[in-house]
Amino acid sequence: MQKMTNYRWTICSLVFFATTINYLDRQVISLLKPYLEKEFNWSETDYSNVVAAFQLAYALGMLGVGSIIDRVGSKMGYAVSLILWSIAAVMHAFVKTTFGFGVVRAFLGVTEAGNFPAAIKVVAEWFPKRERAFATGIFNSGTNIGAVIAPLLVPWLAVTYSWQMAFILTGAVGFLWLIFWFLLYETPERHKRISASELAHINSDEETTTSLNEGETEAVIPWRQLLTYKQTWAYAVGKFLSDGVWWFFLFWLPAFLISEYGLVGLEVSFPVAVVYLIAGIGSIAGGWLPMWFSKNKGWTMVRSRKTSMLIYAAIPLMVMFSQWAGSFNMWYAVIIIGIGMSAHQAWSANIMTTVSDMFPKTSIGAVIGIGGMFGGFGNITVAKSAGYLLDHYKAAGHIQTGYYMLFLFCGTAYLLAWFLMFRVLVPKMTPIKPHMKKIE
Repeated sequence: MQKMTNYRWTICSLVFFATTINYLDRQVISLLKPYLEKEFNWSETDYSNVVAAFQLAYALGMLGVGSIIDRVGSKMGYAVSLILWSIAAVMHAFVKTTFGFGVVRAFLGVTEAGNFPAAIKVVAEWFPKRERAFATGIFNSGTNIGAVIAPLLVPWLAVTYSWQMAFILTGAVGFLWLIFWFLLYETPERHKRISASELAHINSDEETTTSLNEGETEAVIPWRQLLTYKQTWAYAVGKFLSDGVWWFFLFWLPAFLISEYGLVGLEVSFPVAVVYLIAGIGSIAGGWLPMWFSKNKGWTMVRSRKTSMLIYAAIPLMVMFSQWAGSFNMWYAVIIIGIGMSAHQAWSANIMTTVSDMFPKTSIGAVIGIGGMFGGFGNITVAKSAGYLLDHYKAAGHIQTGYYMLFLFCGTAYLLAWFLMFRVLVPKMTPIKPHMKKIE
């Protein structure tokens, strides 16, 4: 008997590092905000417009890129996306106007949109359903590692060299990843480094063993048809309501700490890094919990997923009290925000996995893209609201009120998303049956 390999976890590590690079590149702007405000004379609204340019491009890019990745395959789709977003990240160093900054920011957004459709597709190709949330949680923790590395590295680069060099060096990291991607990645059926037993394990789900007849394969469902399914709208609604919370903290957390506690220069680096370290725990644990429910309690995957996500939806309520707790000590606020963001990462690992729970592998990229587009619209809504509220209350001398209103939304968004998803739209999470076509 051939011993089963575990090469799928090597693939998971590749996706983890790509996601780390993705978030390193996108977070640089929040840490260089003081330099860019001085360089370009930005207000909070100006900054929110630049952020919104990224988010709008990201949202629109999601709509098309998921379908493209479904058609060209995860290997080339991921590689091309990463090449383009690395180029976009480097280009930030060479713009001279606010408008130019918005243009390259939009270019970064549309190219970075490829990461999660490709990543979820890779996980669906390489893992059986019961392991997908855990694998997703692991690669999704790369968002936190990128967000931890950024505050430790970017301010130092800006102080030591320049803000331009911070963009160039962080953007160039992606090209190193490409070497390992082309050396190590292939689909399971074509890969020479996995055993027959691991391939059987990967394909052990009922849908892959009983749904296809000889000479047939799953057909790609057109994205317009995907919009007719409640399953698609459940994912889209969940992303619309929850994604903006994460992005608000990604782009405004350093500014909040500076405004609220008077931090200057490199002082903001360590608290931001701590927040994302805490968040990383939630990403991995969030993927592990439904697997534990299924294995140890004997629950169905649907019950395990829904129960886990309800727990994660309730935890962010404590974010509403972070400013009050921070009035005693800044670190209370940092820890509470970190726990709230940890819950978001646990939620994120599972909401993305609901797509592979309910859709055939050939359409996962497209559905992830549709949901990402709606998540992007949610991001834009939060970003524009943040810019307006903070400018308004800053002028009135009460910027803390603006932050409190935003934290109120951050604390309650997940419970609303859970209710709409699992009480209104897909209470049974019924899978879409694969469409068949003859192999030519």
